[in-house]
Amino acid sequence: MGKPKLTLFVDSVSPFAYLAFYAVKNWPVFKKCEVSFIPIFLGGLMHKCDNRTPLAITNKDRWINKERVRLARSFDIPMCDAVPDGFPMNTLATQRALTALNMQMPERFPDALAAFYHALWCDRQPIHKPEVAIPILARTLQMSDVEAKALFERGSEPEVKSLLTKNTELAFEEGAFGLPWFVATNSDGEKDSFWGFDRIGQVVDHLGLGRPNDKRGWQAML
Repeated sequence: MGKPKLTLFVDSVSPFAYLAFYAVKNWPVFKKCEVSFIPIFLGGLMHKCDNRTPLAITNKDRWINKERVRLARSFDIPMCDAVPDGFPMNTLATQRALTALNMQMPERFPDALAAFYHALWCDRQPIHKPEVAIPILARTLQMSDVEAKALFERGSEPEVKSLLTKNTELAFEEGAFGLPWFVATNSDGEKDSFWGFDRIGQVVDHLGLGRPNDKRGWQAML
């Protein structure tokens, strides 16, 4: 029997991908499996699926904001109440920079992504702007502003652009039409996919990890 494996596709703009990422990165239950975080461009995935942002759907736009805050509070995940100004912003440049980082220093990718998520969904900073993104990279990776700027600008290189596109296509091929998208393989080699932070209970069940009882939100999870 092999070790359970979990792949999570992510874009720094998505609040629900942030919730899923925070859980997978920080909760002890997921330390029992091999975890991979794959950066994609959510806008590209939505276009490929002919999908629409929830904010474009009448009534759902108000509900979705309540839901993200409600879930965050239930699981003690840091999250601002107010929607960041300009949301949803185009995070293509940020995702390319994160892809470049994942190519260059994959072991630092989770920390950088966590910093971007916190900046957007706790501090409401415009992470799509270079003047915000570059200092975040510098602080998180403990590099100079010059080095961080070079890393951010590497996102414009063809190989980085190509990889982000391939990652987005991979998410689509795995069945994704939005984020968060989980691909989980249990110790028996059985693979399944799940969409949404509210399906994290099913993810844990499929992986055979056993549901924790340390957070009240688990009682409401499917």
